[in-house]
Amino acid sequence: MNIIIQSTLKTLQKSKYLLLNLDDATLDNKSISPYYSSIGGHVRHILDFYDCILNSNEGHKVDLTARKRSKNVETCCQHAMGYLEHIIVKLENFDRNIEDQVTVNDDLGVGVIEMPYTYAALFAQANSHTIHHYAIISYILDRLNIVINDTDFGYNPTTPKAPNLN
Repeated sequence: MNIIIQSTLKTLQKSKYLLLNLDDATLDNKSISPYYSSIGGHVRHILDFYDCILNSNEGHKVDLTARKRSKNVETCCQHAMGYLEHIIVKLENFDRNIEDQVTVNDDLGVGVIEMPYTYAALFAQANSHTIHHYAIISYILDRLNIVINDTDFGYNPTTPKAPNLN
């Protein structure tokens, strides 16, 4: 299995751990300022990004604006876990050449544009995107006084760790 796919699967295991340690009310809690987003909204967004990649058509086109945005995934840990498991199975069975060219449609703020990528670059972006959303989830968890016992959750692997002062 390609190392980029392996890294992606390792990162997504954190979603599994998170979902196993939350209840539906916490997943859907939108009480934290300044954005009032939910953990479930971030999890759904992460999984939708991968779903778009994994559902690319035979012409090697990925439309990152065509996300499912299922409210069930945002509000129900069981639905989110099912979606996560679906993504994991598809990643484990990804049979395209990781270096193949793919055309990506996305809206970067001034309308939808087409960009050339490779699957490797797109999966690397998705992995970093996931970690970024884990960092936001960490802020929400902190404000809700919920501790997830994963010192790497929300940290990019290249981020220097502060020395332990105790």
